[in-house]
Formats: sequence, C-alpha cells, structure tokens
Amino acid sequence: MSKLNSPSPQQHQKSYDLRVWFAFLVPSLIGVFLFMTPVPSGEIMTIPIAVMAKAVQASFADIALGLIAFVICVAGVMSIIFSVLRPKSLTKFRLLNHLFNVSWIWLVTRLLGMLFVLLTYFQVGPHAITSENTGLLVLKDLLPVLFSVFILAGLLLPLLLNFGLLELVGTLLTKVMRPLFGVPGRSAVNCVASWLGDGSVGILMTARQYEDKYYTQREAAIIGTTFSAVSITFCLVVIGQVKLEYLFAPFYATVCLAGVVAAIIVPRLPPLRFKKDLLIDGTKPDVNAELVPEGKTLFKHSLDVALAKAEKAPGLKGTLKEGVHNALDMVFAVLPVVMAVGTFALIIAEYTPVFQYLGMPFIPFLELLQVPEAEAAAQTIMVGFADMFIPSILAAGSIESDVTRFIIAAMSVTQLIYMSEVGALLLGSKIPVNILELFTIFILRTLVTLPVIALMAHWLVG
Repeated sequence: MSKLNSPSPQQHQKSYDLRVWFAFLVPSLIGVFLFMTPVPSGEIMTIPIAVMAKAVQASFADIALGLIAFVICVAGVMSIIFSVLRPKSLTKFRLLNHLFNVSWIWLVTRLLGMLFVLLTYFQVGPHAITSENTGLLVLKDLLPVLFSVFILAGLLLPLLLNFGLLELVGTLLTKVMRPLFGVPGRSAVNCVASWLGDGSVGILMTARQYEDKYYTQREAAIIGTTFSAVSITFCLVVIGQVKLEYLFAPFYATVCLAGVVAAIIVPRLPPLRFKKDLLIDGTKPDVNAELVPEGKTLFKHSLDVALAKAEKAPGLKGTLKEGVHNALDMVFAVLPVVMAVGTFALIIAEYTPVFQYLGMPFIPFLELLQVPEAEAAAQTIMVGFADMFIPSILAAGSIESDVTRFIIAAMSVTQLIYMSEVGALLLGSKIPVNILELFTIFILRTLVTLPVIALMAHWLVG
C-alpha cells in the first residue's frame, strides 16, 4: 500500500474508550445470538429470530391473511397516488415517497399483486388464480412467514449491520471470500444467517448493504443469487417429503458441496460476470478499503475498522428508527411482488406444460449421468423455478428410485432461484437483477450442480 494511502501513526495508535467497546460488543453479540446461533426448536435446530418469527406468526394467525391483504392493497393504492397523481401535500414526506413512489413496472407489479390477493382472499374469480396450489398457497403458506420475518428482521438487522460486526468479519475473511467467490468477506455473515435461519434474511441483509454502498452491483447480484442459501430446517422438510429422512446427513453434505461448486463457477459466467463494479449511485468503490495498512496485523486492522464503525453508530433512537424504516420497506415493497410473481409462476407450473417442455432437453443429460427414470425426473427439474417445494412433491408421487428422488430433492435446494420467494424477493429489492437473468442463473446452477449431485447420489444411495 502506498504511503499516500497509509494511515498516520496517530491513526495506527488510536485507542477507543469503554463506551465504543460497549457499542461494538453488546449489539453485535445480541445480533449474533439472534441471527446466527443454533438453538433447539422441537426436534430441529434453528435460530432465535426464526423462533420469534414463528411466535409472531402464531399470535397473528387469526388475522394474518386479512392483515397481509390489507398491506398489499395499501401498497397498490398508495403507489397509484404517489406514482401517478403525485400530490405535493404527500410527496414532501420522505418516507412515504420512498415507499410508494415507484417506476411503472413496479407499479404494475404491485397492482397485479393487489388483484391476486383480493381474488384469493375473497375466493372469487378464476380458480387458476385462487386455488390452493397457486394464489392460496402464496397467501396462506408463504406470506405469513415472510411477514413475520420481515417485521423482526427489519427491526433487528441494525444489530448486525451498524455496530462493527460485519466490518470485523468482512476484513478477516476477505482473503478467503474474495479469491474464491469474488465477493467481500462480510458476505460470509449473509451466508451463515441464511444457512442457519432463512434465505430471505440473507437477501434482506444483502439488499440493505447494497443500498448502504457496501457492495457493488456485481457483488450484490452474486451474493443475492449465490449465498442466500436454503436453511437447514427447510432441507429437513424437503428430504422428508421424498421419504429419505434417514439420509439427511449425506444429503446435506451433498447440498453444501454442490453449493460451493456453484458459488465458485457461476459468478464467473454471464450474466453475473458482466455486472458492473459500481455502487448503487454509479460511483466506484474504494479499491484500498480492503487493504491492510503497513505495520498492522490483519486482526488488529479488522478490530480497528469494527470499532471505528461502532464509534459512528446511531444511538438507541436512531437504531430503532432505522429498524422501523427497514421493516416498512420490506413489508410494502416485497409482499406485493411475492404475491404477484409467486402466484403467476405457480399458475404457469400448475396449468401449462411450459416447464415440462423446458425440462425435455435435460433428458439426454440425465441419461448420460445414468439417472434412473430420467424422463420423469426431467419434468421436475424446471418446475423448481416456480417453487422449490414442487419438485419434491412431484417426485414423492411419481418416482420410485431412491437415487432419483435424492437427486431431485438436492437439486430443488441447490437451484436456489425460485420465483415464489427468493426470485420475487430479489426482484422486489434494489439488487440489480431482472427475471431473465434470474432464469439464466437458475439454468446455470442446474447445469453445474446436477453432475455433482448425481455423482454423490450414485455413491451414497445407489
């Protein structure tokens, strides 16, 4: 590092008082406990934030669907007012303007979400929209979970983001994450939060850090589509659906191996490779930000960066205000998108042969990998783009081979991009990916992970 960019001796020797250490340690440790510490919940392990989300969901169970329908309708109506009518008396409020002044494509998406939720909630209109396999599945099974996660994650994410934990971990792990995956070390925290808790938490963390200019467009796109992994809990549900619970340990090892291989290869291919290394405002990131100054150890520098962040952290009032803004942003921006995109994708999967046709080119590939019942398996592979759980449901009912059911279950998890949740969350965020790019990444992840999973399945199950 050049002398020009080297910190002065005073900066090297700067010491922090007890207040700064307290501001760094206490909120960060609480955040680690809530988002990253495994705790038992019944017969499974999860994280405290997921337990709290379930408690919130249970407490609002009686009014959840009506409340969610109301929120999506408010988002639709207010978006019309702010994006089309633009009354000066309302647009002067920054928060409201931020929440509801959207581009025409998001306005159409929110209105579509409002239409779907009204038809589904009141059970009127076409059965293709309101059935338990399409709109009702999204409204009843998915949105209450997301709603409770959004509220709690929005309020509590500042504990992870604002007090130096990400700076400490990010600086320490940069020499691992940057060469392997082309992303900052701080993205490891996103991955762990997803892995132990829920993929939606990882996406929300990534979106927030992208908006705060910690990630470039390329980094945010890679992290959002690669490191927002499916939780251990949901992996248990998937492997149970195909009646192979006794193989959970090798199944999860296979998922992790395939996921790492995809994380190394897919970001180096288009479209992720061609994403710009610019921040959200179009400026270039500081290329020296990750360099360790001369005369410092990596750990000392990591700690100094973390304490400097903690010193500038907002107080209790500022943190609470940011948490409330986060929660409102997630609820009003993302729920309508999930309702619109998720329902539409499930309608295509349920009532058209589109995904069956898309799966046909995979038959020779599956036969080459010596996958039993290749034709039936090919029909399930592409359905995973609509919803991660559908392939396992289809496999459980139509496929006899344990090897093939193992492969389909593992594929549905490692494909990662499914429009009923992850895809819709990404589209609803400011992370720079569109639906065509998400479909391309889904195909690439399928092609990269399928040989790994098939090899492991033949070894472990065959």
